[in-house]
Amino acid sequence: MSRNPMRKCLTFAKYCFLRQNRASQITRTLTTFSPNDGEDDRMYVDGNGQLRERKLGYDELYPGHIPTSTLQKVLLSIGSAGMSLLDPSRDDMIATLGETTGTWALRSIKEKMEADPTGQRILTEQPVINTNTVSIDYLGSLPEGTFGKKYWHFLSKNGFSPDARLPIHFVDDPELKYVMLRYRQVHDLFHSVLGMPPHMLGEVAVKWVEALQTGLPMCALGALFGPLRLGPKHTKKYLETYLPWAIRNGQNAKFLMAVYWEEHWEDDLETLRQELNIEPPPIIASKS
Repeated sequence: MSRNPMRKCLTFAKYCFLRQNRASQITRTLTTFSPNDGEDDRMYVDGNGQLRERKLGYDELYPGHIPTSTLQKVLLSIGSAGMSLLDPSRDDMIATLGETTGTWALRSIKEKMEADPTGQRILTEQPVINTNTVSIDYLGSLPEGTFGKKYWHFLSKNGFSPDARLPIHFVDDPELKYVMLRYRQVHDLFHSVLGMPPHMLGEVAVKWVEALQTGLPMCALGALFGPLRLGPKHTKKYLETYLPWAIRNGQNAKFLMAVYWEEHWEDDLETLRQELNIEPPPIIASKS
């Protein structure tokens, strides 16, 4: 084995990327979720095609955890950031970037949640959002104008599923791992309550709100560099309307990570926005 530490780190980074990619494939293929954490990394398919429970390794903090050193995280961060900028559809790279760069922000999010009664309850109960815990049919049956119906429209129109969110691998703290998982699972709810479609303009606006509220470097990166992919017409609309609107909401809205969204499905959307101090969204061409 080579004694060159940089070569070792690069080799490990490559291994982590391959494992993250493999985990992404498994997540999209399997639909078995743990009721405790919403992830399927505790299960694997053996050589005989049998689904079995995987035991934790000696250095794993939770199922699916990949321990990494600071240098290894830096290498993963650089690689995933580059891939995310080149191809924003690589959700596995975006997930890796969020996990390897988000430790300090996740601690801050956790502290803010602990300071809020509802946020504290979320941390204690650790609810997850997937098709085992949320009935999509129920959301679709809700009256028009409710938050749950808005979320249902967002999922059905765009072909999304709450099961598609990737599990956590590189966060070295079980409590912060849940905070990252919660952020990942409520991202589409942010889109819904903010009234932003998942196109580039809508994603950038949501990323500004998330960056200002959470401090996650991944969100800041998306907010700063995402607009570079906009055309002239959308850039003008972004600078004149969407950016100021997103900044105001990011600064003035209630801390959205401390909202127990599952308890608001039947709430009137406009009333909920008022309670959360969210400005109505700009008029958009593609409603969702």
